[in-house]
Amino acid sequence: MGLIPNVMLKYLNVLVLVIIGIIFQVNIFPAYLADPFKPNVLLIFVVYFGFRAGFRFGAPCSFLLGLLQDSFSGTYFGLNAFSYLLIFTLYHEVAARLYTGSRTLLVLGTVLAIVINASIQFLLLLLFSSSDGAFSSIFGAILPQGLATALVSACVVVLFPRAGREEFP
Repeated sequence: MGLIPNVMLKYLNVLVLVIIGIIFQVNIFPAYLADPFKPNVLLIFVVYFGFRAGFRFGAPCSFLLGLLQDSFSGTYFGLNAFSYLLIFTLYHEVAARLYTGSRTLLVLGTVLAIVINASIQFLLLLLFSSSDGAFSSIFGAILPQGLATALVSACVVVLFPRAGREEFP
């Protein structure tokens, strides 16, 4: 009986952090930061879920975070959802070979996830869209967005529990 409140507390902790992240990404960062320097807070959670959550919890959460990002960003609906799900799956498979308790790994994984996300989105837009100039608009913002996301990730990762893999069922 003592285990149930612990698990619920972990879910509540993640839910509160995600809601705060959404508020920052949708309301606060766009008001105070220029366009290429806006960090991708939701991608930090996808990397965290990929390293530390089980597949039954992390995959739907990553997909829903991508749909949430798509609904607020105004881009093609499902583009971020698909790329976030691929990033989660990649990180979830790699996490078995890494020490996922390291906070430095979460920060570096987030920076790499920015590049992977941009590459997946570019390939999907290349295949399914006829938009011109997608390369320069996507890859021109990788460095500023990667640096801003790394800075926010270094601050946010302190709030995550330090437990190892399979933190959530």
